[in-house]
Amino acid sequence: PMELNAYLNFNGECAAAFRFYEGLLGGRIAMLQTHGDSPMKEHVPANWHDKVLHARLELDGQALMGSDVPPDRYSAPRGMYVSLNVPDATQGKRIFDALANGGRVEMPFEKTFWAAGFGTVVDRFGVPWMVNCDQPS
Repeated sequence: PMELNAYLNFNGECAAAFRFYEGLLGGRIAMLQTHGDSPMKEHVPANWHDKVLHARLELDGQALMGSDVPPDRYSAPRGMYVSLNVPDATQGKRIFDALANGGRVEMPFEKTFWAAGFGTVVDRFGVPWMVNCDQPS
């Protein structure tokens, strides 16, 4: 079957971001390989051995992936969001507030005409998120 996943680039903070997301979302880091743990180790500067070559966080049969990229190739994400649909507004608010801690709220998490709760935030790692909780049916 085909899979469609978000793949995030980080400016050296991929491991910290994925550990944070794992704890916050309740997923499981299925893979976190550093450059130093790869066969490419000899081709990477020593100060990059602890940077992430590939990370995969699994959550309810879905995956969020990412890696660190060299500073000259990194640019902050623009024109996209990681969209998270949460079944319960209380849980949505908790997740939103955790993402906002050290980050920047763009639209506060609140009830809208389409959602029991919705908000947008850029987390402390520079990743833009939309947190949405559908109206109860």
